[in-house]
Amino acid sequence: MEHSAAARFHNTLTQFNVYEDYLDSKITPKDLLYLKSRGLARQLVEQGLNGPVLSREEFEGKKAASEAARSSAGRRSRPTTLASAGKELKDNFLRALAEREEANRSGRMTSVIFIRDHNAGGQEVSGYIDYAHRLKTQDFEAYFSGKKKLLPGRRDLCCYNWRTQVSTSNSSHNFEVLYDDPNGLLFRNKRDQKILNVDPLSGAGEDSSRTFLQSDLYTHAVIYDHNVRTA
Repeated sequence: MEHSAAARFHNTLTQFNVYEDYLDSKITPKDLLYLKSRGLARQLVEQGLNGPVLSREEFEGKKAASEAARSSAGRRSRPTTLASAGKELKDNFLRALAEREEANRSGRMTSVIFIRDHNAGGQEVSGYIDYAHRLKTQDFEAYFSGKKKLLPGRRDLCCYNWRTQVSTSNSSHNFEVLYDDPNGLLFRNKRDQKILNVDPLSGAGEDSSRTFLQSDLYTHAVIYDHNVRTA
């Protein structure tokens, strides 16, 4: 009951555009009759004449928090539009990505994609991609529709060009790259600190799994899935 009352109180603050509107809501017709001045009435209300009242700082802070909570609830209530929805996916790799899209968008899963193939210039490249991060920063409809080919780049977790022998690595929003570990290349999940091991001769790690995929689109494709525990 107390929580519901507090929620109703915070929600009422969003109806006031400014602090003065909030003060006006506490001014009575009798106040205006005797004081003859709305400005003076506001001052007396602010001083607690008609009961407890929020200060300007308290009002602005609580109003901002209420508006942020309402905006967040609105985003949660809207269904997520999947880039793979309605696409005819004939390749195993694209179907595997589609199966994981919703979980990666919602944060229940963070998948790392390993791809080895040739870029537009005919150079062989390989690397690891943070799927959830890419989904947030790129439109995947082009990939699912076959208009573009998903390849690792300089901004991904790791990328290596076999012709130029240039190697790059970057931590992402979800993973920290551990490239100097004695066990080889590892990724640490930033939410639960669990280690994802991409060595094919080792286990993928706690709450993680490895899926090798036969694909007509790529020379070599593997997906590492890490299920994020929220409790």
